[in-house]
Amino acid sequence: MTSAATAFTLAIFKPHLLKNPVAYGAVERLIKSSGMRIVTRKQVHLTQPEAEQFYRDHQGKFFYRRLISLMTSGPLEVLVLSGENVINRWRELMGPTKVFKAVYSNPECIRSLYGLTDTRNASHGSDSVASFQTEAALFFPNQEFASNEASADNCESNGHQQQDRQNSS
Repeated sequence: MTSAATAFTLAIFKPHLLKNPVAYGAVERLIKSSGMRIVTRKQVHLTQPEAEQFYRDHQGKFFYRRLISLMTSGPLEVLVLSGENVINRWRELMGPTKVFKAVYSNPECIRSLYGLTDTRNASHGSDSVASFQTEAALFFPNQEFASNEASADNCESNGHQQQDRQNSS
């Protein structure tokens, strides 16, 4: 298991967040000001089979079709974040999944500020190291995320050179 100082998490900016450049920029600033580092990122447009694979754990739940529809409705941005206790820190910055709850319990979190509904809640984050490894393999199949600081720094500089920040909406 990776140490807290060199942990990774997957963050996804959902399509409606990318369509709003003001919100998108604000979330970027929140990440940077939190001390988390963006290791790598890319924009993707999920196909229905890819979205179904990613959200297979939710299959059969009442919101599943709506979630698949959202995640295939436009480009999304997938990031790997690094930092101390990064999984918990990213999840705290996102706030509760349910936007209505977020508005009252954590009014300064991403989902409270930029979420529209429980499905269109602006962002996704891995909930464990195992989830990160599974999710990252789907989006970054040829990239390894090392568990030492030097490798993380190396990935960060390479990731920024490779980033694809098309703002097509």
